[in-house]
Amino acid sequence: MTPEERLKEMGIELQEATSFHPAMAVGVITGNLLYLSGTTPPDRPDKQWRGRVGETYTVEEGYQAARECAIQQLAMAKTVLGDLSRIRRVVKALGMVNSPPGFSDHPRVMHGYSELMHEVLGERGVHARSAVGMQGLPSNAPIEVETIFEID
Repeated sequence: MTPEERLKEMGIELQEATSFHPAMAVGVITGNLLYLSGTTPPDRPDKQWRGRVGETYTVEEGYQAARECAIQQLAMAKTVLGDLSRIRRVVKALGMVNSPPGFSDHPRVMHGYSELMHEVLGERGVHARSAVGMQGLPSNAPIEVETIFEID
């Protein structure tokens, strides 16, 4: 099953990704690596992601925000690559969690990203990862994630 077929089976539809600034790319390929720009969870009609995990959001809600970042990262990869089957593996993910002092569950939040990548890509979705706390993020988003993929 291709990653696109798996996403469809999961009820997930990827939107084409665009850069919000002319001097910034959605992703850059160098050699056999695709570096994606960081992304935050997209606003939905029923939810605008604004606030800190551990204050505004629970760890479980942060986990969901991280899953939505994973979907955004896959949409960005598809925009750049044209076909998610070109992904050999997720090499590295960096999760930046907007959190108050003393918060220590950053890894539990990032599990949302990691588990979605594994669900969609199987063993190719297993990756190295960092999860760190930040004092603030763009638009006061609860999380921002960036990814490095090895590609064909």
